[in-house]
Amino acid sequence: MVYTSAPLPKKINIAIIGAGPHALTLVAHLLQKSQKMQGKFLVFDRSGQWMSQWFHAFAALEIPHLRSPAVHHPDPNPYALRSFAESRPTELHPPYDLPGTQLFQDFCLHLINKQQLDQCIVPTQVTCLEPITHMRKTHFRLWLDNGDSVMARRVILATGGGNPNLPDWVNQISTPYPQDRLCHSHDVDLRSLSLEGERILIVGGGLTSGHLAVGAVARGAQVTLMARRDFQEKLFDADPGWLGPKYLKEFWAETDWQKRWQMIQQARNGGSLTPAIMMQLRRACRKGKMSLHKQCQIVEAIWQDNSWQVRCHDGTEYQCTRIWLGTGTKLDLRANPILREVLNSFPTTIVNGLPVLDAYLRWPHCELFVMGGLAALQLGPVARNLSGARMASDRIVPALTKPSLALFYS
Repeated sequence: MVYTSAPLPKKINIAIIGAGPHALTLVAHLLQKSQKMQGKFLVFDRSGQWMSQWFHAFAALEIPHLRSPAVHHPDPNPYALRSFAESRPTELHPPYDLPGTQLFQDFCLHLINKQQLDQCIVPTQVTCLEPITHMRKTHFRLWLDNGDSVMARRVILATGGGNPNLPDWVNQISTPYPQDRLCHSHDVDLRSLSLEGERILIVGGGLTSGHLAVGAVARGAQVTLMARRDFQEKLFDADPGWLGPKYLKEFWAETDWQKRWQMIQQARNGGSLTPAIMMQLRRACRKGKMSLHKQCQIVEAIWQDNSWQVRCHDGTEYQCTRIWLGTGTKLDLRANPILREVLNSFPTTIVNGLPVLDAYLRWPHCELFVMGGLAALQLGPVARNLSGARMASDRIVPALTKPSLALFYS
């Protein structure tokens, strides 16, 4: 069920752009703080469904469980998922009760149904956010992909992880090639593929690459997993110390935004593989179904005779039938067309693609709030994670519910 009142209202109090885990976390926290907020916000997402992209990504890569423990989820009660899982204990995986994918999905749907949140989703995409200032107050006109528009007093941007990060050599490929033979991980759906006898090169040393490799081997492919540095084995993508004052105290004390950005990079330290996935990869290597190549950087790829000829910086050459890129995403708000008008009207300091926001994750001089990885300069290296969604909600919700924290009184 989605928003069914037609036409859209001309004005709304709060517009939330995106319907992923960050948006769901915010809405759940907002309604816990004040049930009066029910009916005062709309959520805009092209899919018309909560968590659509998240659920698809986990299913497409056949990810069996989350990387984060069971206390990290959209519900304001940190123990809500454990309670939900009481009759399904085998779906909390060791070593830290990592929720199984189906369990987490069912839990999110339970939360959505409990709060009747399906009714607030508008199945359309916001294409532009236009700030309109009148009598020293700024509101926003949201332009939608169906040509409609709606005015909002306040906007929360919760659109996720950025654009696919493509290595330079991809844009330098001079030979035409079939599109399905070179894909970013976002475009791979293991469920639909028959790979018996294929040779697949997977580029990247992160967990996504690991899941792709496991899935390809299971379908009969011969896999080469390549990383530009040594493979890193870690339980979590950032040290749990970043969830509290252990590391954040020093991070928040740092007033140089560039240094904060460097602290974030050092903490995340690129992609890493969990011990469980690493064990599966090593097992596949022992069986001769896979090989790991570290400190390899591709400099050239040529498509000829129905296969890829790939050359690395050290002169090593590889031949394969498919290349999959597990090279992550790139966060840069300047590449987001939604924000072009906001940047023009309200310029802010940008550090390597990330905006400087206020303590409530609010864009300077207007009521636009930012969640996810784009809020990392304020929240730290876990900003894009489920724990970061909770941290963001703890900052944004007071600014939405306390009149004294609003920039403009209604």
